[in-house]
Amino acid sequence: MTTDFTVRPARPADAGRLAELRWTFKQEDHEGRPPTPARPLEEAEHWIHDRLRDGYWLAWVAETEGEICGHVFLCLVERMPEPYEDNNPVGYVTNYFVLPSQRNKGAGSALLEALKQHSRSAGLEGLIVWPSERSTPLYRRLGFQPPDELLELPLDT
Repeated sequence: MTTDFTVRPARPADAGRLAELRWTFKQEDHEGRPPTPARPLEEAEHWIHDRLRDGYWLAWVAETEGEICGHVFLCLVERMPEPYEDNNPVGYVTNYFVLPSQRNKGAGSALLEALKQHSRSAGLEGLIVWPSERSTPLYRRLGFQPPDELLELPLDT
């Protein structure tokens, strides 16, 4: 395992590169030739910039040779106050991606470890993720487990 990378919190100034990697990440979902994007890359760049700037989302990046090669995002989900238990937020983990050339070198594990350390120190109740079929084994290796109680209602759009 190589460790020639660093992990740090993402900054709004990283939004352009993070948007590019988001598009690369989603293209992997389409084997062969991906379809033409339905929205411009700049839309994602502005969205990411605004969320990181305002603190609505947190993210960590892995860098090698000064270039971002991976990322993971965290959205805090607030919980209603109640009189008998804490109402610490839950963290929604998403957009976890490492460039293929940097996989299996420890960057992905380091990204998630940074996110987990932050989540513990911030007092989050837990972390949730909706993994793809391909990413489920990775999340399980990193300690994620199926929930005892979770229901989902897909809404037709």
